[in-house]
Amino acid sequence: MSDKLPYLQNRELSWLRFNDRVLEEAMDATVPLLERLKFVAIFTSNLDEFFMIRVGSLYDLSLVNPENLDSRSAMTPQQQLDAIYRAVRPLYAKRERCFFDITSQLQVHGIHYLRFKDLTPDETKYVKQYFKQSIAPVLSPQIVDTHHPFPHLQNKVPHVVARLKYKGNETFGCVPIPAVLPDVLYLPGNTIRFLTVADIVQEYLEHLFPGYNCVERVQLCLTRNADITTDEESVDYFGDFREKMQKVLGKRRRLAPVRLELSSTISGELEAYLSTKMSLEHHQIYISKAPFRLSFAYDIPGKLPEARRSLLSYPAFTPQTPGFIPAQEKMLRLVQREDVLLSYPYESMNPFLQLLKEAANDPSVVAIKITIYRLASKAKLVDYLCTAAENGKDVTVLIELRARFDEQNNIDWSERLEEAGCTIIYGFEGYKVHSKICLITRREHGAIRYITQIGTGNYNEKTAAMYTDLSLMTADQSIGEDANEFFKNMMIGNLQGEYQHLLVAPVGLKSTLLQLMDGEIAKGPKGRMLFKLNSVTDMDLMAKLREASQAGVQITMIVRGICCILPNIPGETENLHIRSIVGRYLEHSRVYCFGEGPNQKMYIASADFMTRNTERRVEVACPIYDQRIKARIHHILELCLQDNVRARDLQPDGSYSHVSGGNAAIDCQKQQMIDAVRASVPVERKRTLWEKVKDSLHKKK
Repeated sequence: MSDKLPYLQNRELSWLRFNDRVLEEAMDATVPLLERLKFVAIFTSNLDEFFMIRVGSLYDLSLVNPENLDSRSAMTPQQQLDAIYRAVRPLYAKRERCFFDITSQLQVHGIHYLRFKDLTPDETKYVKQYFKQSIAPVLSPQIVDTHHPFPHLQNKVPHVVARLKYKGNETFGCVPIPAVLPDVLYLPGNTIRFLTVADIVQEYLEHLFPGYNCVERVQLCLTRNADITTDEESVDYFGDFREKMQKVLGKRRRLAPVRLELSSTISGELEAYLSTKMSLEHHQIYISKAPFRLSFAYDIPGKLPEARRSLLSYPAFTPQTPGFIPAQEKMLRLVQREDVLLSYPYESMNPFLQLLKEAANDPSVVAIKITIYRLASKAKLVDYLCTAAENGKDVTVLIELRARFDEQNNIDWSERLEEAGCTIIYGFEGYKVHSKICLITRREHGAIRYITQIGTGNYNEKTAAMYTDLSLMTADQSIGEDANEFFKNMMIGNLQGEYQHLLVAPVGLKSTLLQLMDGEIAKGPKGRMLFKLNSVTDMDLMAKLREASQAGVQITMIVRGICCILPNIPGETENLHIRSIVGRYLEHSRVYCFGEGPNQKMYIASADFMTRNTERRVEVACPIYDQRIKARIHHILELCLQDNVRARDLQPDGSYSHVSGGNAAIDCQKQQMIDAVRASVPVERKRTLWEKVKDSLHKKK
């Protein structure tokens, strides 16, 4: 029997506090209205995934090992589930208030979320006609009786259900809303007026069950456990892994229910019926008068004229091309001359894509190797890799087919790459490959030379404009040799490889981090550590952070999401300070810093301080040797620590408080956008402007 450690908190409850901070952005009056609506949508999709994965895995654990105790909070699976269901209920009320407050304010700007009572007579006529012509023909209404069993309700698919009576007998009716239908119907007119398709189906339910009397009706959306255990994901390398994953995806669609959302309160009779059929309890049922799905939040801006869109949205920003990259110079040549760091989304991913494009067509390039975890649905990167293979280069792609919810997309891309002649490998049984590393091998004058790219985020051209990440391109041969060794090990399934510069999980990363922490502990109060991460859950690393704090080491952490270690606990973590930033862009970059001054060791990495990253995934951290680039990364970290607009400090009780103070408002993300625009002026142009200034001054003399 383990006891709760005073400096730790439960992972799931920490995550819920993070998602609450997302909802707080939706409530912030300084955020443009349509962006606030998007934050409600992000909160909603985050919560959906949380129930499918985290609640789903706890549900499994409660069945398999009900006495298992969480190492951080000493709670059983059922105790964690109970705490989660309690904590989520007020979040639903908060989400609902927020949604209707925003939609009410949007009416002033000609954007109207409607219920049936809000429709004009002409609109009602239009909606009814649309229902008959475009909705009803694709619906599949079902009843439940002795000849019709209770249907399988698909995960996250809205349904309209009802108690029906026919000739004195009561039955149950169910209408799933198929994916071919849009979530909302926009009405004709000069303003934006829309209502959900689910509302329309509910209104005209009698038309779908002719002869039946509708006693009670409601919309519902069932969330199922979408977690696939390690055993289910195990790989038979002598079989077809793609076929295996297709079966896993099919199984996911039928896993056990973990949550039921209803559009309104229902009778005890109907609730009891649904609970029995879905094996749910009352505390797993939530009422949401706001729509279950809010994808329309992303569609509305595109329907507005530019002036109104600008008023209601963030100012448009295009990721910049750094000014130090000459317009006419090849990226291959530039990276051979100096290390290049890109900071997404402030700077564009295009220079890296250009590097790949050049490599695909450069006769000196003999091989390209890359790890892929997530890709956009449209990817220039894949085009360039295919071109390289078609040009006779040795292209090896280690693609992770178990990137959760992107499995099908990755399966499709792996087939495309394989058809082009790329060598495809799928990783390891029990270990996901989450690293972000690309190696370009060139033969110059008979000698092998390497160009290596290592990043903190995926090679996803869509999220590169939405997530903050760092991407290093270097011709440092020592790093290239390590990268080459890494890919050799991946090809033969060797996780025990040794590296001189790169930190590679699951073997070398965590042990080296602990050693580096020990080095700072040895310095006592002169020790310094600074980290930027998405999540912190690893017990060993948290214990070492506590030990460092007790030794007087000053530790600063910027942690966006889950953080199971608590700061400022007397006698435990008094020298630990933790900040979180939730803003326009999702903070995603990972940086590790040990010490300070010229001798500081700095790494950028794909790994968070989570056990799954340090022990059950293939991850890569890369040292930063270039002092110029190290200074750039420090500038980014300092901006995060100066932020007093979007930043919040983690408190000893697990809550967060807004950062205040300073003579001026500092929004670190906004400042980085400004910096990126300023730095996008080409170096040659800056020199030209300076020459003109000098000429002007000379003439005045």
